[in-house]
Amino acid sequence: MPRPAVPHRKHLRREIAALAARMIAEDGISDYGFAKRKAARQLGAFAADELPNNAEIEAEVRTYLAVFQDEEHLERQLAMRRAALDVMRELEPFRPYLTGAVLEGTAGRYAEVEIDLFPESAKDLDIFLLNQGVPYDHREPRRNQPDGPEAILHLDWDDIPVTLRVYPQDVERLGRRGHGTRPTERARLATVEALVNQTEQTSTP
Repeated sequence: MPRPAVPHRKHLRREIAALAARMIAEDGISDYGFAKRKAARQLGAFAADELPNNAEIEAEVRTYLAVFQDEEHLERQLAMRRAALDVMRELEPFRPYLTGAVLEGTAGRYAEVEIDLFPESAKDLDIFLLNQGVPYDHREPRRNQPDGPEAILHLDWDDIPVTLRVYPQDVERLGRRGHGTRPTERARLATVEALVNQTEQTSTP
């Protein structure tokens, strides 16, 4: 059976990227691959070469946030980076790195602060959080990921959701894969402090 005709197929790749970006910014989808596949189905894409890469989707996310959520996005970005900085200061003995949309500046309305930790022992982190009276939930990590986290913790920090991914220390020197095949950006405490200062200056009228 022939495939149904879809108008303007030469623009379909850009339309998929734009729709995926809207899903990421508005609907709380954080997985670029899932957003891309969902957008492709809705727009009737069939060929692999019609699918945008993750860099194209990230560019569309930045455009969407600038156009539709500009002031709100800047306020959210500053609040989430401040929260990330507070959490990293508290957890400094466990070698925290900020990653994800809050670091990249693409955090949508439902984004979480994402922090990678490299403690000597995941149990030490549990004990620390319990002693500090910080409530948290465990999330089951995917077991089929090479060099994946051995634990994932979720907590709220001043009503901002935070995800902590806990890795063995020997994984710290390895780059974690982000969207697609490129390594995830990671930032240590000093870099995040500078980033918060920069964001505060940007947000000041």
